[in-house]
Amino acid sequence: MKRLVTTSMMIAAMAVLAAGCGDDTTTAPAPQAEARVRVVHGSPDAPPVDVLVDGQVVLSNVGYPDDSSYLAVPAGARNLKVRVTGGPDVVIDATPTLEANHDYTVIASGFAASIQAWVLVDDNTPPMSGNTKVRLVHNAPSAGSVDIYVTAPGADLATATPVLTAVPFAAASPYLEVGAGTYQVRICPAATKIVAIDSGSLTLASGQIRTAIALDAPGGGSPFSAVVLSDLN
Repeated sequence: MKRLVTTSMMIAAMAVLAAGCGDDTTTAPAPQAEARVRVVHGSPDAPPVDVLVDGQVVLSNVGYPDDSSYLAVPAGARNLKVRVTGGPDVVIDATPTLEANHDYTVIASGFAASIQAWVLVDDNTPPMSGNTKVRLVHNAPSAGSVDIYVTAPGADLATATPVLTAVPFAAASPYLEVGAGTYQVRICPAATKIVAIDSGSLTLASGQIRTAIALDAPGGGSPFSAVVLSDLN
């Protein structure tokens, strides 16, 4: 079917073109809303990897258990790939939706045979004055369910009560808000007082926010350990 173009339509179109040609002003594009993402290589038997966002390499040769700082990325559905450094093999291909002005921690989690992207939403709103916030993440696939104790340094676990009980692998606590000070985090197999992971003395200043992640030894299994990430301050 032919499309009929009337004289009035042609005149209107010419007027629009003339107005555009005579206007030297330009409108800057609105800044694109962004989220912040950091990445943790948390797969104990996986080799070093590269991390790609929407097909672009943003991190290279990340080994276990390294972590990145926060990276600014456009908000929305973002394709995240993790591939073995030096080769074409993609071990993770996920497309999480990232909200503007939100922070995320993405952990390459589990053993290499079943590795997956574990996306955690970070809460970096400041704690109350004089307090700190701590989040505890179980990312040690060989450890089974655990109890987590947060005590004064050297406190006797025999009389201590865990702050979290029977925490399974691939579970994260909410942020726990506590007074600034020096603490000791100890992680035990569920229903035991046998310490599998010991943070030692951990000093937390007012306003700080931290994420502590339990990990297998390189290759998997014990001795277990933990890394503490600085979310804020």
